[in-house]
Amino acid sequence: MSKLALRRTWFQVHKWIGLILAILILPISVTGAALVWDEALDHAINPQRYAVSGGTLIDPDLYVQAARGALGPGDRVTTLTLPDDDGDPVMVAASVAGPAARSGPPMRTTLYLDPPTARVLDRATGNSGLIRTMHVIHGSLMVPGLGRQIVGWIGVAMMFSCFTGLWLWWPTVGKWVRGLRWRRHNNLDTNLHHLMGFWIALPLFVLSLTGAWISFPQFFGSLGGGGQQRGAGPDRAAQARARPLETTRLSLDTAIASAQAVVPGDVRQVIWPTDLKPEWRVALDGNPQPTVTIDDGTGVAKAGRVQKEDTARLMRRIHDGTRMGLLWQVIIVLGGILPALLAITGVIMWWRARRWKADLKARQAAKAAAG
Repeated sequence: MSKLALRRTWFQVHKWIGLILAILILPISVTGAALVWDEALDHAINPQRYAVSGGTLIDPDLYVQAARGALGPGDRVTTLTLPDDDGDPVMVAASVAGPAARSGPPMRTTLYLDPPTARVLDRATGNSGLIRTMHVIHGSLMVPGLGRQIVGWIGVAMMFSCFTGLWLWWPTVGKWVRGLRWRRHNNLDTNLHHLMGFWIALPLFVLSLTGAWISFPQFFGSLGGGGQQRGAGPDRAAQARARPLETTRLSLDTAIASAQAVVPGDVRQVIWPTDLKPEWRVALDGNPQPTVTIDDGTGVAKAGRVQKEDTARLMRRIHDGTRMGLLWQVIIVLGGILPALLAITGVIMWWRARRWKADLKARQAAKAAAG
């Protein structure tokens, strides 16, 4: 295959990937850009959750009592999370009682409490709210069942688009620096497409790769030697369906005291025992955060192994920008905005080319008729 024929092939691949994904990439890109700073966005959308009167913490059991007073009959507390910084609320998550025949994981609700007073500031269900909706759009396009796989294949397609786009960006004549010129074409949209595509190609390739990795963890995990072994423990579906124990043998204060006797430090999170795994889990200050498990039946506490960051967690951090620094977070935001602009300019370029070809064909037909 000649160089010109290969270029035409890559052009067709790049064009059709762009046209097919033009509509799908817009919601994924825009929500991904917004979710980089989801905490700041939540502060802006729901200021009542953060209207705390101070940062002083009180007995953790008082938060649980206040939360239970606001919950409905049959609702069970699952998690207590204490704030890392002043100005943040205490959060109590609970499993909401529902019909016994309901399949799937139980509904969740989160209560936001004032640290010094345990006053309930706000309540949010786990499947509602703008930020939750954006997470669902970004992760599955709100398509039940196959949505996660669809987004994963879009990520794979975007990797090919980045590669073919760089190939087409490379100047056919002269040195590669000619490609950095602004006026490579008479049309503004074409110049924007070439220049934006070049600068965002590598970051977008990384974001597409990490997004595909998150969507297909078993496939990519097996390539990296980190696939989940069968029989290694309860699967995620079983863990999601697990219900907190209605009555625990140990009190919250006893569980915390047992954890601190093993690993001294301030408590950051407590997870309640469930019918699948009847043990408390207490996370304490530290980086990485140490965790202590306490058997609810025997009261035996043991420090959990500090898990090193595996490839899957690293891929997720790279994708969403957690602890990756402001520069990379800004790049992720651009990696969400620019693909939307590339999709728009790409469609404009394709439509103009169709009109140009139609006009050319009409002139050739008229010339042939006249001859």
